Amino acid sequence: MTWVVPDIVPADELFQGGEREMLQGFLQHARESLLMRCAGLTPEQLVTRSAPPSTLSLLGIVRHLTDVERIWFRIRFAGQDLAPLYRTAENPDRAFDAAEPEHAADDIACYQSEWGAADQAASGLALTDTFSSPRWGVLSLRWAYLHTLREYSGHCGQADIIRERIDGRTYR
Repeated sequence: MTWVVPDIVPADELFQGGEREMLQGFLQHARESLLMRCAGLTPEQLVTRSAPPSTLSLLGIVRHLTDVERIWFRIRFAGQDLAPLYRTAENPDRAFDAAEPEHAADDIACYQSEWGAADQAASGLALTDTFSSPRWGVLSLRWAYLHTLREYSGHCGQADIIRERIDGRTYR
């Protein structure tokens, strides 16, 4: 039997709460929304490219967002001594370029594992805590949450189109 991405039952959406709780809830909803767009697909389908020569695929998006969370929450804000999993200095698009079906199950598991690690890394920080970026200056953790949500919104839109191209399934 061929492995497929398991179905996911998303958590209930929060309609009330404090700012941190709402940001965290929206982030979790975005994470689960991306996995919903992958559910039921085989590894080969996950690496289907949106429109060649683009390297954009569902698995590439999953790998990219794994690194987004790891880099912003764990490396930059929590100061953990880690390297990105997919991105390299030589190839910042490696998450997309090197997405391969034989690693799909591990990449999906890594993505889900990174959720907990990123949440744990940020849990002891205030939304007003900052990171100094040589490129952008001083950034708050609040900004990192919002930036990550913006990343997810764009990539989930791309994922909708890719999924519809694969098997006609839509999320409206």
